[in-house]
Amino acid sequence: MNVTFTRTDELLSARLYGEIDHHTARDMRMLIDSEIEGTLPKSLILDFSGVQFMDSSGIGLILGRKRLVEALGGGLYIKNTKPHIRKIISLAGLDNLIISERSK
Repeated sequence: MNVTFTRTDELLSARLYGEIDHHTARDMRMLIDSEIEGTLPKSLILDFSGVQFMDSSGIGLILGRKRLVEALGGGLYIKNTKPHIRKIISLAGLDNLIISERSK
């Protein structure tokens, strides 16, 4: 499994591992969506600390989970992005979702 979860009262954190591309993004989406639907969190944090590579499929993964969590009245945040991943997220206009290392 390339996603592990940590839950607290109203927070769900999904730590992602490996590569996020068209081969892996579908399975990640299914795992995360299932966990969201089962726990109904107020906030979802996608932790990218274990991600080595991401292409545009990762942007789709982020946007889809953002829509799902917001439909449930929650918010999505991203943390622990490596510089090359942060650049892709920023180019997609999603850098406002990134939690800075200082604000943890």
